[in-house]
Amino acid sequence: QVQLVESGGGLVQAGGSLRLSCAASGNFVSISAMGWYRQAPGKQRDVVATISSGGFTGYIDSVKGRFTISRDNAKNTVYLQMNSLKPEDTAVYYCSANIQSTPTRRTDYWGQGTQVTVSS
Repeated sequence: QVQLVESGGGLVQAGGSLRLSCAASGNFVSISAMGWYRQAPGKQRDVVATISSGGFTGYIDSVKGRFTISRDNAKNTVYLQMNSLKPEDTAVYYCSANIQSTPTRRTDYWGQGTQVTVSS
């Protein structure tokens, strides 16, 4: 059974930093794209940043220059370094990974979510 386990959320003042981690565990063949999403109260879940298996990254405009996504393929882990945090970054953050669990099956998996709260 494949699982994504997140860690690293919390409460921080505006201008501060947090680092989120998300580790994949279980039996699987490979992981392709990984990403971070967030959902603020009363809003839909939106993508924040993505990273391909080869390390190509993409960001939404509002976090460019402040957030950095990275991955350690040996540890099956994706990270989100968040600097210069703003109150509008407050949300539940979810990681996602496209995982090949068998030679013929590929599925998107989601973490349980971690709360990030930025106070002004």
